[in-house]
Amino acid sequence: MISGSEEHIFQFPRKGRIEVVCGSMFSGKTEELIRRLKRAQFARQRVEIFKPAMDSRYSEEMVVSHDKNQIPSTPIDTSASILLFTSEIDVVGIDEAQFFDEGLVDVCNQLAADGIRVIVAGLDMDYKGVPFGPIPHLMAIADEVTKVHAICVGCGQLAYLSHRTVADDKRVLLGEQTLYEPLCRSCYAKAENTNQYE
Repeated sequence: MISGSEEHIFQFPRKGRIEVVCGSMFSGKTEELIRRLKRAQFARQRVEIFKPAMDSRYSEEMVVSHDKNQIPSTPIDTSASILLFTSEIDVVGIDEAQFFDEGLVDVCNQLAADGIRVIVAGLDMDYKGVPFGPIPHLMAIADEVTKVHAICVGCGQLAYLSHRTVADDKRVLLGEQTLYEPLCRSCYAKAENTNQYE
């Protein structure tokens, strides 16, 4: 007699992979992450979602997009904690991955090697245009990379990065529309050089 968990494995062969969804703020990264995870849940796959414990802007435990779509998650402090919750999981979602330590790369590789589909969302660059956290390395090893774009508030073209609108040089400054705005390459250069753009 095949147990319920074993029957699930025979019906749905586990094929591990890493998918990265990246871009600037307000580009729909979390929205796309939630969409993929909800589709997996609809297909009756076992899903677990993680977010950095430090990110409680919208909710302590939910992953929430700027459009207020949400999905339950487990807040964690270190990437290694992910491995404690994924023994019977088909799909792992990780939001705001730029805030995790570099160990996230090895964790994602291990999960994929174990047959788990890993979907990672995060900023690929900080507010200065510098590659951010483990995201660039994850993009290099991913099976699939989706770069999404916001719309530049200066000219309406595709945005390049998240420009910080307040005087603060901390690399990590959690915020929403009041602290950041998406700008294209040209408008960002103008904003940095003259504090104004067209």
